[in-house]
Amino acid sequence: MRKLTIDLNNVAHNLNTMRNLVNVSGKQVKIMGVVKADAYGHGMLQVARKIEAEGVDYIGVADLSEAQTLRSAGITSRILAWLHDPEDDFVAAIKHDIDVAVSSKEQLLRVQKAAELASKPCQIHIKVDTGLSRNGVTIDELEDLLVSTKSAIADGFVKTVGIFSHLSSTGVKEDLAQIERFELALSMAQTQGVDFELRHLTASDGTLSYPQAHYDMVRIGIGLYGLSPFSDNRAAEFGLKPVMCAEAKVVQTKRVQAGEGVSYGYLYRTPKETTLALVPIGYAEGLPRNASGKAQVCINDKLYTILSRIAMDQFVVDVGDDSVSPGDRVVIFGDCGPTADDLADAAETINYEIVTRIGSRFNREFIG
Repeated sequence: MRKLTIDLNNVAHNLNTMRNLVNVSGKQVKIMGVVKADAYGHGMLQVARKIEAEGVDYIGVADLSEAQTLRSAGITSRILAWLHDPEDDFVAAIKHDIDVAVSSKEQLLRVQKAAELASKPCQIHIKVDTGLSRNGVTIDELEDLLVSTKSAIADGFVKTVGIFSHLSSTGVKEDLAQIERFELALSMAQTQGVDFELRHLTASDGTLSYPQAHYDMVRIGIGLYGLSPFSDNRAAEFGLKPVMCAEAKVVQTKRVQAGEGVSYGYLYRTPKETTLALVPIGYAEGLPRNASGKAQVCINDKLYTILSRIAMDQFVVDVGDDSVSPGDRVVIFGDCGPTADDLADAAETINYEIVTRIGSRFNREFIG
């Protein structure tokens, strides 16, 4: 009844499109493909295998659990995990060659203890808070962390691989201020004599907006999945191809009279005799309830608005006198009419949320 098609060939296309974008005029900027949150709902293992085959330089995940899952599945690419539980086992991360982001002196001390237990240095990336105010060491605390890091290097407990930060994407003024703070962080590290193989700051949005901030590596998340990081632009403007198509089948049709209430709360009443089509997709599948009355779907190459209330497992569309039957294909977003951006607009959210919240009841089919 429900199918999610993931085109991994488009993942490869998007990776190489972004790679070509940053590597102009002889530059050699590395690419980190971000597969956190089940690859933004696209399937972490399948996407990771595809981008590894395409020669991605790094794979990025949020936490060590995701990183361990990749290693257990045979992924050999370099992996960075940046969000840690206070009780995370860094020993296992070190033994499986997983790079660890360090956002505080306390985390560095835990990493040192783990490295001693593992009899192997931990590869770290220092995360600097340049203005997003999430995880990361502040500029005021950075010098102290750098001094401690230098000592840990001398003791053989850590190897500094990277230093990085993340833009807030608030506006050009704010982003440029963060880039300036990142430059200050780099200068402080140089003063303390702490060297890094990789400096990385930008995700998909910053990579497209600030060529001066590409440094040694860029992190590609939403762009990898063929979606734009900007509300005012569509992915096709950057040469990116959507990866996910969500569809279902009509499971029932019925002819009803004028004035019939449809679904919970009778948000919609039929204005005339008409045909209603039932589709087994609801907010349990990730179709936002607040898109009721606004979102459109495509049936037999024609767009219909979901005028009634979206329920947990289903919604109803008024197809009038059109020829629609049980078994007909219904595209929620993808290769016909509506896009993830369209659905995001209807739900007053962003395309990131639409694809990431896709439910587990979809049967997933991977192409390529």
